[in-house]
Amino acid sequence: MSWFRGMALGMLMVSALSITARADDDQIFFAVVSEVPKDKTRISAKVLQDSASSDMKLIPSETVITNPVWRTLEVCHALKIEGVKIGEGLKVMSARVLDASMLPMALQGFAGDCLIKKAVEIAPFAE
Repeated sequence: MSWFRGMALGMLMVSALSITARADDDQIFFAVVSEVPKDKTRISAKVLQDSASSDMKLIPSETVITNPVWRTLEVCHALKIEGVKIGEGLKVMSARVLDASMLPMALQGFAGDCLIKKAVEIAPFAE
């Protein structure tokens, strides 16, 4: 009987470890930069996860913050992000800039409105 208990306990521990390992994996998020980024270490964005969007701060990891693409982010840029939700926002492990048409439908309306607003605000200054 003790062999059976030991085997059951071992299987339980292995399954618990695999569950916590999956929880620590990076998840995929889609985001649109919602405000003009002043501080590149905390960027405001509308983030989509599991078909629900919310306003969050994007907090880049050390490898992301040194990337030239991250330093040139502007309002309305669309992103595909691998990261982890943390207390202050979303810890970004990697990010790719996308065309707004490549975003999920739940964010395309927000991205379109953002681009129109940006065009209306900037267009009068271009001559």
